[in-house]
Amino acid sequence: MSERSLCVVTGTRADYGHLSCLMRAIQNDPELRLQVVATGMHLSPEFGMTVDGIIEDGFEVSARVEMLLSSDTAVGIGKSIGLGVIGFAEVFDRLQPDVTILLGDRFEMLAAAMAATAARIPIAHLHGGETTEGAMDEAFRHAITKMSHVHFVAAEAYQCRVRQMGEGPSRIFNFGAPGLDLLKTMERPTRADLEARLGLSLGERNFLVTYHPETLNREGPEKAIQALFEALDVFPDARIIFTKPNCDEGGRKIIELIDAFVEARQERAVAHVSLGSYYYFGVMNEVDAVIGNSSSGLIEAPVFEKPTVNIGDRQKGRLRAGSVVDCDETKASIEAAIRQVLSVDFQMKLKGVKSPYYQGGASEKILAVLKSFDLQNIKKTFYDLPSR
Repeated sequence: MSERSLCVVTGTRADYGHLSCLMRAIQNDPELRLQVVATGMHLSPEFGMTVDGIIEDGFEVSARVEMLLSSDTAVGIGKSIGLGVIGFAEVFDRLQPDVTILLGDRFEMLAAAMAATAARIPIAHLHGGETTEGAMDEAFRHAITKMSHVHFVAAEAYQCRVRQMGEGPSRIFNFGAPGLDLLKTMERPTRADLEARLGLSLGERNFLVTYHPETLNREGPEKAIQALFEALDVFPDARIIFTKPNCDEGGRKIIELIDAFVEARQERAVAHVSLGSYYYFGVMNEVDAVIGNSSSGLIEAPVFEKPTVNIGDRQKGRLRAGSVVDCDETKASIEAAIRQVLSVDFQMKLKGVKSPYYQGGASEKILAVLKSFDLQNIKKTFYDLPSR
């Protein structure tokens, strides 16, 4: 078999964290050639220029697709998608990959999927079939599924859902989340190293907070984020580490409000655009609770046996471990949920909790499929479920 080129597209610190283990496996396989395309927030100084972290990890960036406008309005996001389609069309024409690997549901991935489909390049999609009912990403994820040729889902329920969408069973593989393999083996920073990186001394109680906008909520994020701030202030002894949101519609307003909150509480709160996987998961390993509406609270936090307070509807529909407590976007509900996860009884329940997304060895299993998959057959037949 001739060497196959696998093109991995990454647009955010989050998807890179899920993809890096798979990227390393591709890089180390003599029968495969890794191509990395960086786009979106990776290329934005405003969001930490995280492409530098990819390079520092030893990966060569084959191409960069500049598509992110300095706007988080609906018009700005729509125009960014259009720019992305143009950029990916040019990059795919130059790189000529055998397979394009896309993860998740963000608009950057939608743009890449559209360009790959037009170029007749097979798409391998990771984390399909999941639901995030509070975000427009829900529609993007399922659209990418229908443009993809092979699917690597993270749980049996998602395997069933992708099949419901008309994808044939022979194209769907349930290997779990590849990003979790890394968490089982990666080194973790010491507490002193963490404090130096954060610029904050950790206390007896610490919270890791990430709140993204619910992009299907027409009211905007201000009311919800203020409710979160009020709930956090009920715990004045807690150290608070914010990681700032993505460039979704309304994200910059949340960043502005977080900065103001931290400015008034510098002795116990910090905010970072990006900590990188090493320090982010190092912080997660140290804190008493993960708070917000990030998928990491549902997917990664259970691996560390850490409780999650999941706020609002952004992650509604996702599988969750017993370590997750859902709450409304009100001060009273958030406060009650935080008190619940800090309680002695709840802490006892965390021992042995498992992420529903972890199986182990996902990257190696994905590569075995991609090395043998028939790349010539890009025609798909709609798979009809048996009638009842």
